[in-house]
Order: sequence, then C-alpha cells, then structure tokens
Amino acid sequence: TEGGGEEDSQDMTIAPYSFIPVRGEDWGNLPHHVVLEIFQHLSLVDRARASSVCRRWNDVFHTPDLWRRFEFELNQPATSYLRSTHPDLIQQIIKKHAQHLQYVSFKVDSCTESAEAACDILSQLVNCTIKTLGLISTARPSFMDAHFVSALTVVFVNSKSLSSIKIDDTPVDDPSLKVLVANNSDTLKLLKMSSCPHVSPAGILCVADQCHGLRELALNYHLLSDELLLALSTERHVNLEHLRIDVVSENPSQTHFHTIKKSSWEALVRHSPKVNIVMYFFLYEEEFEPFFCEETPVTHLYFGRAVKLVVCANGLEPLDKELIRIAERCKSLTAIGLGECEVTCSGFVEFVKMCGGRLTQLSIMEEVLIPDSTYNMEQIHSEVSKHLGRIWFPDMMPTW
Repeated sequence: TEGGGEEDSQDMTIAPYSFIPVRGEDWGNLPHHVVLEIFQHLSLVDRARASSVCRRWNDVFHTPDLWRRFEFELNQPATSYLRSTHPDLIQQIIKKHAQHLQYVSFKVDSCTESAEAACDILSQLVNCTIKTLGLISTARPSFMDAHFVSALTVVFVNSKSLSSIKIDDTPVDDPSLKVLVANNSDTLKLLKMSSCPHVSPAGILCVADQCHGLRELALNYHLLSDELLLALSTERHVNLEHLRIDVVSENPSQTHFHTIKKSSWEALVRHSPKVNIVMYFFLYEEEFEPFFCEETPVTHLYFGRAVKLVVCANGLEPLDKELIRIAERCKSLTAIGLGECEVTCSGFVEFVKMCGGRLTQLSIMEEVLIPDSTYNMEQIHSEVSKHLGRIWFPDMMPTW
C-alpha cells in the first residue's frame, strides 16, 4: 500500500505484545481476556491459587465461561498416583457455578473416602445443565456398588440435556440406564461404557431404542451378541454412525471370547449403512482365534498404543497370520494401528498389498516392525508407500 504501509505493519506486530508487563508493572493490570486465557490452561488447584493474587484475578476466576468445562480427581495421595483435588474446593465451584457447568468429568480411586466424596459431589449436580458427564474409577470398592449408583441415578433424574455419557469401571446398571433414558431420550447422542459389569445387552438396547438421536455407542465385547446386533438392526429408531467395541482380556489365557455371525453384522450394516465399526484390542495372540473367522464389516481396527488412536496388544509372537486373516475378512477396513505388539516387515507388506489404497489411516510404531530377509527398515517405507498410493513412514516413538 502507499503511504505509511511500513508503519502499519510495525503497529500490527507490536500490538499483540503491548500488554506484557515490564519490570515494576502490576500484573493485576493484565487485560481480562488475557488472564482468562491463562486460567483456561491451569489445573483446578493452580487456578484457585492464582485467583488469590488480587481481586481482579479473583473476578476472572469466577467468570462463567471458565466453568463450562470442569475436570477433577478424587484420590488419597498415599494410595494413588493421581493428583487429587480437595473436595471442599470442588463443592465451592459447583455451588457457585452449577448453572454454568456443561462438561463434568472426574476420576475416583479405590479408597472408600474418595468414593464417599464422589457420591457427595454427584448429589450436588442436580441443578446443573450438564451436557457431557464422564466418570472414571481406577478400582471398584464395594462401597460404590450401592451408594454410587444411587447418587448417579439422582443426576440422571435431574438432568434433561445430557448428550454424552462416558463411564469407565463404575457400577452403573440397567435400572440406572432406564432412568437416564427416561429423562434424556431427546438429547443423548453418545453412550460409552467400559468395564461396567452390571450392564446387560437389554440395558444397551433400551438406550438404543428410546434415544432416537443416539449416534455413537461404545461397549465391551462381552456385551456384544448376535441377538443385540439383530435387535439394533430391527429397531426403527436406531441409526448408529459409530459402534466402538473394546475387546479386553481381563484374565489372560483364561478368557473365552464368543464369535459373532456374519449374518448379524450384515443386518446391522443394512439397517445403518453409514456406520463405522471400530474395534480396539487388548489381547494376547492366543486369544485372537474367535475373531474374523468370517467376513466382518469392521472399518477401523487398532492394536497397541500408538498416536492417540491405538490401544493395546501384547504377546510374544508376531501378528503376521492375524493381519492376513483381517485383510481377508475385513473388506470394509479403512484404518488400522499397531503398537506394543510385533509384525515382520514381510507380513506387514503382504497385509498392505491385500488391503490396497482403501487404508486411509495406517498408524504403525517403528518398534513394531521386525526386519527380515526380504525387507529392512530402510526399504519398508517405500514398499508400503507404493501399495498405499501415497508417501508413508512408520511412527517414531517419542524420546521424552
């Protein structure tokens, strides 16, 4: 531009930093939006400490926008690696900002004291407009079996806008799910349950049938059955977009996994043709036998712990033959990840050849691949890239 363009550009580069205090300047004069941005990156405890710096920072601490999302942890320091949040502070926040809370998530350890505090906190969420509720328990103390479900049921009764429920290792059961459905059937879109032994396929079907907006369902493999898939395929209101299945080995070498018929999978796909079927495996090789004996419409498959998408597979032998079976039977597969398991370079290349360019996502840790007489680590990326139709490299393990 003509006339002063250089000055304008200098102003633009200097302006964002003009509020940074220099030595001797009062940090309490930072603009409200800057302090708010800082607070959003702090843990609850650090945020509370920062609020005591001055009155202005305390005002920011109570800004409603800061309390849409509320995450905390309840544990006893002597028995847990989790960083604890004092229950009194949690109660103060809930009392002050109940009407602002939309995302509430917390973790509970195995101590009775933590479980009691969790129940007390749940009982205070009755006046909130929560949209997402996440509950994770690192153990299941006997205290939680009755009291915890009762407290959680009260939340379900008083909630009318829950859209996402994520529950791990908690004693939620079929009756509590029925209460959830009765009060949130018009809003619930996602239900994720992992290691919830008191839930049955009937409870799952109740949710799927009554919650017409349900689009994503995540559950353990032991809850999956031909009957459940057929029921999901015949209920008129079911229209799933994502079905996630966690295959977990609770007792290695002692767990028996049932098989699902090809016809049951096909019925689900006919009913919900756009569904993504995602399977996460926490298995040893010897437990893999029941899976993929017939063609299966799985679209995403993960073994190991690579990137953010992959979970866990353990064992002593390469997964070559298992990958070949997957390539033969999973004609809809578009994504796979491997980590904390092993496959030979030749076996991996053969798998990629069979799946071809339909693999839109391929996340493999470099440590997973075993060089052999056919391919070494220098050759593997070019060979795989050729069959994928795009440049591909294995993922590197972070050094930190």
